Amino acid sequence: MITTYRYRIYPNKKQRIQLAKTFGCTRFVWNYFLSWREQRYKEQKLSTTESECRKHLNNILKQQYPWLREVDKFALENALINLDNAYKRFFRHQGGKPHFKTKKAHRFSYTTYFTGNNIEIDFGILAAQSNKNRCWGKIKLPKLGWVKARIHRTFVGRIKTATVKMLPSGEYYVCLSVEHNESVYQNTNTVPANFVVALDLGIKDFYVDSNGTCVKAPKVLFKYERRLKKLQRNLSRKVVGSKSFAKARVRLAKLYQRISNIRKDFIEKQSSKVINENQVIICEDLRIKNMVQNNRLAKSILDVSWSQFISMLGYKAKRHNRVFVQLSPNFPSSQLCSKCGYKNEAVRDLSVRIWQCPNCGVLHNRDHNAAKNLLKHGLMQLGISADHMSKRVGLGRSEPNGNACGDWVSTAEKSKLIFSAANSVDEAGSPRL
Repeated sequence: MITTYRYRIYPNKKQRIQLAKTFGCTRFVWNYFLSWREQRYKEQKLSTTESECRKHLNNILKQQYPWLREVDKFALENALINLDNAYKRFFRHQGGKPHFKTKKAHRFSYTTYFTGNNIEIDFGILAAQSNKNRCWGKIKLPKLGWVKARIHRTFVGRIKTATVKMLPSGEYYVCLSVEHNESVYQNTNTVPANFVVALDLGIKDFYVDSNGTCVKAPKVLFKYERRLKKLQRNLSRKVVGSKSFAKARVRLAKLYQRISNIRKDFIEKQSSKVINENQVIICEDLRIKNMVQNNRLAKSILDVSWSQFISMLGYKAKRHNRVFVQLSPNFPSSQLCSKCGYKNEAVRDLSVRIWQCPNCGVLHNRDHNAAKNLLKHGLMQLGISADHMSKRVGLGRSEPNGNACGDWVSTAEKSKLIFSAANSVDEAGSPRL
């Protein structure tokens, strides 16, 4: 298993100059070989491989431009690999055509590989005192040496790669990809208290689960919107290229980064909470790209960041041996009565938050009712009857003493049942693990 750890680094003046050279050289190599590949195809109708670009880089380009030898060679070779992968995605219609990079983007990165202990990390006092939250340490990088870093967590494993990033705010980060055994997460692979839960994602409420728990959305962008407008107006008055323009740009970038950090921290905590408390997680596979076409809701939809939350649930479920099921977005979860199954077309109106079923008369909260329907449909995808599960094993809660029939059923046995059912689902309705 490969896990990435992200640390903030604080390079000195000499190291910042070396980083600027590396960023510039990798950008130059990308643009040069992008132009070279296009020119070869236009003039000779030849397709260029990554190995041909590598030979041209080592035999010709470094002779023509000696300053390319001043930076890490793996960073230049990785730029060629990224360019070749970009072309492969373009030919498979999975992305756009590769374009030239500019130094005005203010967001740079490069990746280097581990060889001969050229990448190391010193965890500082955090290695001996695990009760501390963070401490000062240092990370060794090629061509940079030991760089001061802020250490917030330790790991045991072999470092594979290191990606150094510079954000528009001027902060530097390094992402270490570490290969280790799955036993690293064995302390969190314990049987959770709850068995299964379904999540209905929303804008006002971040999600409402099938047990009735409601988590409010942080609305970070709304909180800082006035400050953003003020800094953007201030930036628009500056002369482009002046020192005052650069200072105003950094202030605006820091505020954007603060908003992003608050949102990501909230999503990380909520996804970890859901994974740790439940064995099976069910939610919709939302078509967010289509949903943001609504101009009135686009900003609010992007602010809650459903896509990132679902992505975190996916990889954390795989890491901690959970079952993560995504249902089709065509399933009318909000329109169906969770009691009798009656479909109420009037609930398609988003302004209807509470409605009464015309068939059975049950009063429903829109989001809670949708979560219950997602729960039933998700269990059907796994080949399990919701009524049977609610009577036999206690749906959405643990029953350490016994079930309704007097037979003791452990949560571990429920997990075995779910995993066996998940393996038997056909391809059309297979859960995404």
